[in-house]
Amino acid sequence: MLSEDGKHMYVSWDEYHALIEKLALKIYKSDWEFDQILCLARGGTRPGDILSRVFDKPLAIMSTSSYRESAGTEQGHLDLANYITMPRGELEGRVLLVDDLADSGETLKAVANRLVGTSPKITEMRSAVIWVKGISTVLPDYYVEMLPSSPWIHQPFEEYDTLRPPRLADRWKI
Repeated sequence: MLSEDGKHMYVSWDEYHALIEKLALKIYKSDWEFDQILCLARGGTRPGDILSRVFDKPLAIMSTSSYRESAGTEQGHLDLANYITMPRGELEGRVLLVDDLADSGETLKAVANRLVGTSPKITEMRSAVIWVKGISTVLPDYYVEMLPSSPWIHQPFEEYDTLRPPRLADRWKI
C-alpha cells in the first residue's frame, strides 16, 4: 500500500508472498531454463528460498550489505562477500540472480560484474527482483512491480531489525 505522499510503501506478509509467487510465474512463463539460483542476502534470501523450492533448483547465497546507515534506511558503501555459500560445486551454467529489489541498481550491477570476472563456468545469468525503483540504473530481466516514485519499501520482516530478545520475551510472556 502506497502512502498518500508516495514516499512510503507498506507491504504485508500476504502481499509479500503473493508478489514472490507472481515473480515465479513471470520466470516460468518466459520458458527460460536455469540451473541454479544465487540469492543476495539479506533481502533476496526469502524470494530466493521460495523460488528454489518452486523450481526445485539449488540455492546459493552471497551476502551483500549497503543499508546500514540511519537504522538501515540510507544506502552506504556496498560490501560484497568474498565467498558464495552453496551445497556443492560452484556456480555454473545458467544462473538466476535474485534480490528483493533494484533500488539504485548498484548491487545487481556489482555482483554481475564480479561473477563475470570470477566464475567462468557461468554460461548465462539473468536477474529477478520483486520491485524496481524508478531511480534504478539496472532493469532486471524479471520483476513484478515498477515503482516510478521510488518509495521507501517497508517490508513485513523489518520489525525484526529493532526487536531484541527482552521485548520478544515480553511479547510471549516468557
